[in-house]
Amino acid sequence: MSIGFQVRSRQRCVSDENAQRAKNFPVANISDCMSRMFAGGPQLRPIHEGGKVLAGPALTVRCRPGDNLMVHHALDIAKPGDVIVVDAAGDLTSAIMGEIMAAVALKNGVAGMVINGAIRDASEIRRMGLILYAAGITHRGPYKDGPGEINTPIAFDGMVVEPGDLVLGDDDGVLSIPYDDIDDVLAAAARKKVAEEEELEAIANGTVDRSWVAKALKEKGCLQVG
Repeated sequence: MSIGFQVRSRQRCVSDENAQRAKNFPVANISDCMSRMFAGGPQLRPIHEGGKVLAGPALTVRCRPGDNLMVHHALDIAKPGDVIVVDAAGDLTSAIMGEIMAAVALKNGVAGMVINGAIRDASEIRRMGLILYAAGITHRGPYKDGPGEINTPIAFDGMVVEPGDLVLGDDDGVLSIPYDDIDDVLAAAARKKVAEEEELEAIANGTVDRSWVAKALKEKGCLQVG
């Protein structure tokens, strides 16, 4: 039986055009447009320098905690612009990747990596410029024995990532947009961006209407003392 140790091919993949469109919107805005129900979890923090935006199709990897054999293979088969998303079960006792693998990722044109686990060589990876999110950092290295899976659905902290989904990341964290929902989500994000720009302009001009705050307190029965 191949379950648990297999490499599959992606059957569909978000377009580069949509990946570039997504970079125009903050992850927080897109998260709001998805009912705030899809997130990679607060433990996934950027290892790279701030201000960079990650966007690209997911190449998913599920590996045994502390073992990176399948991540190595994912690096070898990744296409330029891919985001390698690794579910290492959130284990922080052994690093799943370090400087050498980051160099391979950059050489192969990988857009970035998301590791639900630990990494090492953090300062060197930061210097190299790879966009990388991870749940932790440790000097302890990995093993290379397997098993694992590539291009099968993975999930962590409630966020499901299927091969070819659009993975986004900025300084606030990571989220994944399901392939079938990309057009609707990006259209909603565009509308939200316009609305927020209008609100910021009203704040700057002193014309913003903040009466909704007092109204909400009254409707919820907040006691006003003094």
